Amino acid sequence: MADKEIIMATGRRKTSIAVVKLVKGSGRIFVNGKKLTDYIGNRPAIEMLVYRPLVLTETQDRFDVRVKAVGGGVVSQCGAIRHGISRALVKSNEEFKNVLKLEGLLTRDPRVKERKKYGRKRARKRFQFSKR
Repeated sequence: MADKEIIMATGRRKTSIAVVKLVKGSGRIFVNGKKLTDYIGNRPAIEMLVYRPLVLTETQDRFDVRVKAVGGGVVSQCGAIRHGISRALVKSNEEFKNVLKLEGLLTRDPRVKERKKYGRKRARKRFQFSKR
């Protein structure tokens, strides 16, 4: 890897999209210009979710991560960030592919909200039925 090489990848989950840039650094993650902890608030479980690909590949202190995340909620964006980081790590080193694939971090989570159907209150909920 060159001195200031930037590795870019895109991660997606639900309606969230995260454009991830990996740069050599000390392991800091910035999302939309804020530190990750400031962006997600006091949610250590979600923070662990984002750091998972870096921890598995033992690169948490080798790269700085800069992210532009749009769409969806904070948790969905963190899922997209995790997907983007995983894809960027594979671009940086092909040997990481097996480790990340076994954990399921390279697979896009395809679950999205089901559309509302006509004649229903929501996608599956029916209107209240009255016998009398």
